[in-house]
Amino acid sequence: MTCTFNHTIVAARDRTVSAEFYRHVLEAADAPSWGPFTNLMLDGGVLIQFADLPADAFPEIQPQHYAFLVDDELFDRAYARLVADGVEHWADPHGRRPGEINHGHGGRGVYFRDPAGHGLEILTRPYL
Repeated sequence: MTCTFNHTIVAARDRTVSAEFYRHVLEAADAPSWGPFTNLMLDGGVLIQFADLPADAFPEIQPQHYAFLVDDELFDRAYARLVADGVEHWADPHGRRPGEINHGHGGRGVYFRDPAGHGLEILTRPYL
C-alpha cells in the first residue's frame, strides 16, 4: 500500500467558527462530523477535523502551518474573499510584505491566519 495523507486535527477555540473560515476561503466541502469534531473534506479525501481546546487546557493554541495547493481560479476567488473580508495577509511567511501576494515557484501564493491563529498558505504551484 502507498502512503497518502488522510486527516489532521486543527486546534480551535471555536471549532464551528474555524471550520466556517476554511469552508468560506477554501471552498472546502462539509463532511460528516462526530464527537468533538467539526469536519471538512478536501479533494483527494483529505479530512480536516476542527476540535475545541478548553480555554484552561493551554494558555494559548500553539500555531501550526497549513499550506493548501489550489488552482488559479480558486486562488483568485479565495484571495478576493480574503481582501473583501479584510483578512490581514502577506506575500511572505515572516509578514514583511503585507497586503501582497508572491510569485514564487512559477505561481502565486499568500499567507494569512485562521481564527485560532494558525498560519495558512495558499499557493498555485508546489515547491517541488
